[in-house]
Amino acid sequence: MLADRMQQAIIKAQRNNKQIAIAFLDLDGFKEVNDAYGHDIGDELLCLVANRFKTVIREDDTLARFGGDEFVLILDDLNTQHQAREVLQRILSSTTEKFIIENTRLSITVSIGVTFFPQDNSYADILIRHADQAMYKAKELGRNCIHEFDFENDVAIKLQYRELEYIAQGFSNNEFLLFYQPKINMETNEIVGLEALIRWQHPAEGLLPPFRFLPFIEEEPLAIELGKWVIDQAIKQHNEWRDLGLVIPISVNVSPLQLQHEDFIEQLKEVLFLNNSFQAGQLEFEILESSIIKDTQHIAEVIDQCKQLGIRFSLDDFGTGYSSLSYLRKLMTDSIKIDQSFVIDMLDDMDDQAIVKSVIELSKTFGRTVIAEGVETKEHGRQLLKMGCQLAQGFGIARPMPASSVPEWIHLWKTSSPWIA
Repeated sequence: MLADRMQQAIIKAQRNNKQIAIAFLDLDGFKEVNDAYGHDIGDELLCLVANRFKTVIREDDTLARFGGDEFVLILDDLNTQHQAREVLQRILSSTTEKFIIENTRLSITVSIGVTFFPQDNSYADILIRHADQAMYKAKELGRNCIHEFDFENDVAIKLQYRELEYIAQGFSNNEFLLFYQPKINMETNEIVGLEALIRWQHPAEGLLPPFRFLPFIEEEPLAIELGKWVIDQAIKQHNEWRDLGLVIPISVNVSPLQLQHEDFIEQLKEVLFLNNSFQAGQLEFEILESSIIKDTQHIAEVIDQCKQLGIRFSLDDFGTGYSSLSYLRKLMTDSIKIDQSFVIDMLDDMDDQAIVKSVIELSKTFGRTVIAEGVETKEHGRQLLKMGCQLAQGFGIARPMPASSVPEWIHLWKTSSPWIA
């Protein structure tokens, strides 16, 4: 009958443009009553509770015992969700007065989870399941309360799981690759490094940039696995270029999650061992300053261990994060990268120019090398040189490119006139 009433209520709501509330009710402490007084008293209590509920719901609402001490309530023909909340509040209040069975006064409360159709546009059994999930949340919140199913959050969670599956499948199918963006010394025109940047060659959507997939795996084990792969691929690529006579330091982005992983150093040593012809001094790790680092002390220790292997460190996106000066003081990185958001607009925005100048001065004070991201024009370069910053990276110099394009770009760069001229 409950299933039939649910289906009728959904059809009617769709036809009349109305709403339905599906509530899942669970009695708090009912097991204790059963254990203390026996099943006969427990059954009588269930009847009394159900009758109390019936006195406060509307005439056309449907109340069903779902099993044990659980009830499902259908509130249909609603114009607003507030109407349902009033009924559910009356149900909560109905249990405040104690129940008397065979001269025994018993107290019981109820935890309620509720979801609303058509906002939660699911099938009948899924609606009940969602209300049940919300009820468990009400239990976690201390019982004797109402909790509404967070439909938007549930949609986000489903999307997260689906995207994770797609990304993991793409990783298994070798659909990821690295692009490389050069860094130069604007004063000497020397190429000082290449930053490895991950891309996804999606079979249906084409080449996807990092922001299309990395946020979905940020706190997942896959992020650590993918990070290890990036380091390994960058080192292998460096070795290939070295065989062609191109020896340029390479940098890789590493997340705090990756650095904080208990096996990070051992995994790194394994990668270096398997690529034993690679010199660790040619590798730099870039830490995003815009990431939350939960344990700076541990990260500082990891940085120190990496430096003992010869690896350099850079603090990326400096100025946009959570604790710039704190990170600068605690994390002994070799260089600082000024975030492109400040550099791009500094020619027209004096505030951004002041920030860029301040970061350059800070880097000198702390004895760090400074490099500017977001250099899009020669005018950006000239302004940075005036301010004391020689190293730069940005679209004005070169866009990220596939590994196969790097040797030709390097040849053209070295044979053309100086960029800043």
